[in-house]
This record gives sequence, structure tokens and C-alpha cells, in this order.
Amino acid sequence: MRTTVRGRLLRSRTFYGFLFTAPLLFLFAAFVIYPMTMGVWYALDADAYRALFSDPIFRQTAVNTLWYVGVAVNVKLVLALLLSGILDYPFRGIRLLAALFLIPWAIPALPGILSFRWMLNSQWGIFNYLLTVLGLPSVPWLAQYWTALGAVMVFHIWKYLPFWTIIFLAGRRAIPNELYEAAAIDGASATQNFWNVTFPLLRNLYLICTLLSMVFTLGDFTVPWLMTGGAPGDSTHVLATLAYRYTFTMGRLEWGMATFAVALPVTLLFIGMLLRWVKI
Repeated sequence: MRTTVRGRLLRSRTFYGFLFTAPLLFLFAAFVIYPMTMGVWYALDADAYRALFSDPIFRQTAVNTLWYVGVAVNVKLVLALLLSGILDYPFRGIRLLAALFLIPWAIPALPGILSFRWMLNSQWGIFNYLLTVLGLPSVPWLAQYWTALGAVMVFHIWKYLPFWTIIFLAGRRAIPNELYEAAAIDGASATQNFWNVTFPLLRNLYLICTLLSMVFTLGDFTVPWLMTGGAPGDSTHVLATLAYRYTFTMGRLEWGMATFAVALPVTLLFIGMLLRWVKI
């Protein structure tokens, strides 16, 4: 009986399938399940939250994150909606203009940020050079709080604006031309077309893009870290970069996981609103 069961097991496709996937399952457990379990374990440390909320850098970081998400997302999407109208206008050379407009999104983030940092350099940057030509004093862009945080926002907007513009452009081109023809017969102006035809039909898409952009921006690490690294004086951190500072610079893994845990409810709220809106 044992031999028969053993022989059936060896001839079973399920058994060979398990042997084939066992290394992948082991790697998944070692590099995904175990780190996630340890992360949850560290995130449950109550002392870490008391240390966070007593840290003035964390409180400043929470304010920075609100500014970063609020300003960058809204400015980026409003500009994307307006620029999509320009790219939708039928004139010669629009394809070349659209191709040039996609360059910021297509290039890697690192060379773009390094170029932007060079332009903002206090000694030989092009922005300060133009200020001196105009007889104005130079500005230490990355050495003071508001200009450094503003530089992070400006680069984020410049980098990701083409992506959302193309999405709105696709939404505009899905609107039937008959609606604009009917509005033209009624004598509607371009502004009336936008408010009464275009924007109502793009409203749902605009809300979905806003929620998605909030989730992406809230977890953005690359732009803030490479642009300022939290400088000057750890005043321009966002939650993603502060968690890195706690974990790898200070060696406080529980503080880093607690920082992620603080941002998690907001992220889950945005995701829940998005899933409910698109009815998934």
C-alpha cells in the first residue's frame, strides 16, 4: 500500500510542480515574507512612535510632505489639463512638439536632477548668473528651506508633467466631436466649450489621476533625496527620505518602519477611494 501511494505521488504532476516551484517559493519567503514580517514587528514598537512624535524633524517632515503632495499634485495636474488642450489643437508640427514635451519624462531621473542642481549652484549656476546680469543678488537656492523645498517641487512637476498630460490628451480625444459641433452651433466660445463640454467629461478621469498622483507622490523618494537629501539641516525631508535617514543613517530600523506606518493609513485611504471610484 505504501509503495502504491509513493509511486502515485512520484508520478503526480502536482508533486513535480511543487519541486519545480520550491526554489521560487523559498526565495519569495526569504526576500518578501520575512522582511515584511520583520517590518510589521518593528512597526508595532510603541516606543518608536513616542520617539517620532517627540522629534522636531519628524514634525517638520510631516508638514513638508503635506506641502509636497498638495502643491506638486495640484499644480502638475492643472498644468497637464491645460497643456493637453494645446497638444490637442490641430496645427503643423504638433507631433514634433509632443515628442519634445515627452523628453523630461523619458530621461532618467538622476541626470535630470544633477543638471538641475548644477543650474541652482550658488557659485556657477545659470540662475544666479542671470540674476547677477540683471543686477540682482545671487540666491543660495539649495541652502535655504523654502527655495530648496521649492526646487524639489519644481523638478517633480517638470519630470512627471508630460505623463499626466498624455493621459488627459487621450481623454480629450475620446470626447465625440459632435458635442463641440453642437456647442459651436449654439455660439459657445472656447472657454464655454471647456467648462460645459470638456471638463465635465474629464472630471472622473481628473479625479482618478489626482488620487493616483497623490499615492505616487507620497511615496516619492528619488527626487527629494537626490535633490536635497534633506538639506539644509534635515529641514526638507519628506516621509520617504526621513524613513531612509532613520533606518540607514541612524541605524534605527524601528523608527524607519514607524515612519512608513504613519504614512500607510493615508496611502490606504487614497487607494480605497480610487478603487471605490473606479468600482473595482
